[in-house]
Amino acid sequence: MAPRLSVVVPIYNVERYLGECLDSIAAQTFEDFECVMVDDGSTDDGPVVAKAYAARDRRFRLVQQENKGLGAARNTGWRHLTPGTEYLAFVDSDDTLPPHAYHLMISTLDETGSDFAAGNAMRLRTTGLSPSHAHRRPFRETRLRTHVSELPALVTDRTAWNKVYRRSFFDAAGIQYPEGILYEDAPVSVPHHFLAERVDVLAEPIYHWRVREDGALSITQKRTDPRGLIDRVRSMELVREWLLARPEPQFAGYLSAYDRNCLVEEIPMFFWSIPDGDRNYWEVYQRHVSRLLNAIGPERVAELNAQLRLKYRLTLTDAMNRFIAVQRLHRAVRRTRQAAARRAGAVRR
Repeated sequence: MAPRLSVVVPIYNVERYLGECLDSIAAQTFEDFECVMVDDGSTDDGPVVAKAYAARDRRFRLVQQENKGLGAARNTGWRHLTPGTEYLAFVDSDDTLPPHAYHLMISTLDETGSDFAAGNAMRLRTTGLSPSHAHRRPFRETRLRTHVSELPALVTDRTAWNKVYRRSFFDAAGIQYPEGILYEDAPVSVPHHFLAERVDVLAEPIYHWRVREDGALSITQKRTDPRGLIDRVRSMELVREWLLARPEPQFAGYLSAYDRNCLVEEIPMFFWSIPDGDRNYWEVYQRHVSRLLNAIGPERVAELNAQLRLKYRLTLTDAMNRFIAVQRLHRAVRRTRQAAARRAGAVRR
């Protein structure tokens, strides 16, 4: 008989963390699973660790391929699932899960019948666990059988690995991870939120998302890497293209909501790194963000607050020296306010 849950773990040069990741999967209190490990052309001894795991635990098996990137590795894992499994999850190979994660999510889905469950996450550092700021808003409270149209903050739930999908839903959606880009999660996770009839949102943390602190930063941790900026803009464009292609009337409203989130939450993430970048980074930002802003439309930019309107106008007119001066001032003001808040908090204590 097929196991109830399939877990896909892409592996690429994570020898240092892989054992801890696989240990956390093996320790799940929900035991009826298979784990498909995909070696994406690793050049370290990660595949040795994976093969050893497969040799001692029949629930783990290894698939190997030439290096194609994280999106391609997830797609390969999906293609190698045992037919008939009921649920599907993805785990990044430098992260871990608390032991109860899959039991909680699957028991919830068994009760509600929702298309997938998404849970809160913690950041994993050598000093311990702390709340993930990226997951704070959508996972503030548990809400079962909800939808992004009822809980708009779910549009920021872009990560692949904090979810358990009903496999029939995932397969029928027909959305595979884009290959050859970073930030490949959003073009799958965000459309799934719009496609689902119902989603279970769990406030309890079900995932430990590692912050690499040993000098081997993941490329998405490198704040002024031009490729990260280019691919994040492309990720937003892929979501927009998918929404634009949907014929159902409600998707026009979904596109409008997504565009606003891009303008007020996702694109502004770039602002804080611009003063630290070099001229090449500024040029990449200006070119790619301007393309996205023009696609969204000037009328949407005009709806924003004065600060955002100014920064987007400076972006579109290629006035990057002025943009950087404004952003440095904004950053200084924010730091002053944060310091004042910390002092006030210390006085109250």
